Amino acid sequence: MNPIMPSREVLDCFRKGVVIPALPLALDRNRKLDERRQRALIRYYGAAGAGGIAVGVHTTQFEIRDAGVDLLPPLLELARDAIEEVSGKTRKPVVKIAGICGKTRQAIAEARLASSLGYDLGLLSLGAFQEATEDELIEHCKSVGREIALLGFYLQPAVGGTYLPYSFWRRFVEIENVVGIKIAPFSRYQTIDVVRAIASAGREREITLYTGNDDNIIIDLLTLYRFKTDDGEKTIRIHGGLLGQWSVWTRTAVILLEEIHRLVEAGDGIPFEMLTKNADLTDANAVLFDAANHFAGCIPGVHEVLRRQGLLEYSHCLNPALRLSPGQGKELDRVIQSYSWLPDDAFVQEHLDEWLQ
Repeated sequence: MNPIMPSREVLDCFRKGVVIPALPLALDRNRKLDERRQRALIRYYGAAGAGGIAVGVHTTQFEIRDAGVDLLPPLLELARDAIEEVSGKTRKPVVKIAGICGKTRQAIAEARLASSLGYDLGLLSLGAFQEATEDELIEHCKSVGREIALLGFYLQPAVGGTYLPYSFWRRFVEIENVVGIKIAPFSRYQTIDVVRAIASAGREREITLYTGNDDNIIIDLLTLYRFKTDDGEKTIRIHGGLLGQWSVWTRTAVILLEEIHRLVEAGDGIPFEMLTKNADLTDANAVLFDAANHFAGCIPGVHEVLRRQGLLEYSHCLNPALRLSPGQGKELDRVIQSYSWLPDDAFVQEHLDEWLQ
């Protein structure tokens, strides 16, 4: 039985390394899905040059799956239609990624739903397996992989992830239809575990790495990781990003990634300015994600930036307890004023009316 895989066109786009925003949830004043602004967000990402969009992930709010909310199926369908609209206009593939959560029965059901709606990849969260053995984790991943091509996901424990050792990743990358891994443990040690596993398995041409380390984006993308293996020395890089950070100021992110690709391909050294921008972006992300308060205001921070730009009408979340932390709004003012290269407000204002139609 052949493994389920995306089309060649989608794989080529994904393997090149692109900007993939994690889709926020657009809500109206009653905390119901605002379909108009949800479509506007996706049109914004497409116009900005994003090569993929991830739906039903942490930034989208895991609560969309809760009984009484039940937003996962309608959101996946709406996002699919909007992404295909964008792809049709740009005549470029936009990779459709669905977040897959829960224990095996739930995850299989979500994978089947996503696959039936035409999603290309399932971003597989293992946060529900805090106490599982490695064998149980691998069997779970294989089961889900029978329904949809897999994008592995190393999520930091602070927002619901779990520690996954090198031995797990070395086995995970042997699954035939794993096409990528999003590395988001916010740890250099654990990031290297994933990259080394791919090098050791010899799957660096089949599995593409994406950073989710919002605290170290530019350095992750500039770094060449080098390992000695049984097949000789391997040099591997992280090609793109699937990030909550890139759900805001997305046009800037696309320009930035294009510049990084040019620098790496030229191999002439890294300008000091790029290292400074990495520090700028990390400072901005600390505020956006509310690192000072253990990420309590992470999703509201993303929403607040989009609200200020006019893409969202409200910054609230499904859970009324999730809101900006005290002082987070003023800190957003500070980083926006400090790093003028980062916001894409002019781009948004130029096209906002068009996206909201």
